[in-house]
Amino acid sequence: MATTVDFVEYVCEQVRGTGDIRFKKMFGEYMVYVDNKPILLVCDNTVFVKILPALDTLMADAEKGFPYDGAKEHYVLDIDNAELAREVAVALLPVTAVPKPRKKSY
Repeated sequence: MATTVDFVEYVCEQVRGTGDIRFKKMFGEYMVYVDNKPILLVCDNTVFVKILPALDTLMADAEKGFPYDGAKEHYVLDIDNAELAREVAVALLPVTAVPKPRKKSY
């Protein structure tokens, strides 16, 4: 089941106030960016967050799962908890890099 646009817009609404938020469709699913940094992965209407030391305390009790076949294990974020979602986004901003632009191949 692919993620719906309505759900991804809801995810963006839940993290509003943490920075400049946008989303991009990738392989039928979505990446949510905050200040141009990839913060949340949305697959099958479920929000996944990369397992990083910056989230050890915030996500200590979180469920874990795999967003797609072949992916590394991620935390599953309870997106209905807007306060937690914003705390996670803010915690990830300093430890997440802005992706480098890809060179065009001709």
